[in-house]
Amino acid sequence: MSDLEAYRLKAREWLQSMAPKYARDARRGMTVEEELALGREFQALKYEAGYAGINWPKEMGGQGLTHLEKIAYDSEEMNFGMPTVFFGISLGMPVPILMRYGMGENKEHAAWVKERVVKALRGEEIWCQLFSEPSGGSDLAGLRTKAEPDGNGWRMTGQKIWTSWAQYCDYGVIVVRTDPTVEKHKGLTYFWVDMKAKGVDVRPIKLAGGDSHVNEVFFDDVRLEDSQRMSPVGGGFGVALATLMIERYIATDSGGFGPHLDVFVDLVKGLEINGKPALKDARVRQQIARNHAMRAGLDSITSRAFQMMMAGMEPGPEGSLQKLVSVRSRQKLSELAMDLQGNLGLHFDPHAYVKEDWGASWLNAPTGRIAGGSDEVLLNTIAERILGLPQDHRPDKGVAFNQIPA
Repeated sequence: MSDLEAYRLKAREWLQSMAPKYARDARRGMTVEEELALGREFQALKYEAGYAGINWPKEMGGQGLTHLEKIAYDSEEMNFGMPTVFFGISLGMPVPILMRYGMGENKEHAAWVKERVVKALRGEEIWCQLFSEPSGGSDLAGLRTKAEPDGNGWRMTGQKIWTSWAQYCDYGVIVVRTDPTVEKHKGLTYFWVDMKAKGVDVRPIKLAGGDSHVNEVFFDDVRLEDSQRMSPVGGGFGVALATLMIERYIATDSGGFGPHLDVFVDLVKGLEINGKPALKDARVRQQIARNHAMRAGLDSITSRAFQMMMAGMEPGPEGSLQKLVSVRSRQKLSELAMDLQGNLGLHFDPHAYVKEDWGASWLNAPTGRIAGGSDEVLLNTIAERILGLPQDHRPDKGVAFNQIPA
């Protein structure tokens, strides 16, 4: 048995010991607040057991292991449905970016950052990512939230939208416009922000699926110290891109975080088409085969990407392909599963889990096709950075942001 397989088995045994209290079945019927409280409790136990920050540096509270151990653990934890959804974005993007760009130049600030990292790993604090705006969701560089110099700091005003779990967050990372007189990509600066600061107003948005995990966030003359700046002034777009590259590799589920293909096969086994077993229908079998091949290909792309990161290389644009194809296919397969069930496919359970229920998966898939980069943005990335095709015509290229028509 390899060391990695031994690690996986040990993780599985620990998760099995936690399952009676924390796994999905144990939480059915709980409110979001009850699940969050249980999630914080589980995250602390996870930290103590050495499964939080698996591939993070030991000096920052992590375990100092490789991406492969992290993948092994995450794939096991996913099977149990532990209450970690509240911390996925926090530990997946903002906190790693904080470690990379926010350490500062003095020991006091570095110690403060380390304290934030450990508290995030333990589930005591949660971070959010404040990127999208009502007027610039897909075009990140078109954002209008601004920060203006104010003494030795800044004053920030504007609005962000689709911010996951912001109503429970202590801190967030944010990119804002600090210079409207230059090209839109060059006038942005990256900060961290205290979500409890004066002038921050978080308002949950109710989604079609019934939940409210996303929010609109308003900033009214919010004070930012210059020590909260995580990029050079005007250099925020580069840090934002680094954040997005991480985000697109968080979605390592080739099923787009919908039901596993085996769940579809199990469903079809109990259905008929024109009086014959649905599993013998050529069209159904074709969809199973296509999905199996597609998911195997995406798993290979993800595995290659993590091997590159282990070798010290940056993740490439292939993450856009992973996200685009996996979530699109999830939506199509969910639609097929509902169609095959006939009228029964219209039943909707607002408390259903998206990895178990086809209706919930289908209804929530469009959110996944927007979050972390819309399909259209990802298609451009794939065309230009993977296939090497010419860029789209961009009439705002070389034009100062304040000269672009609103």
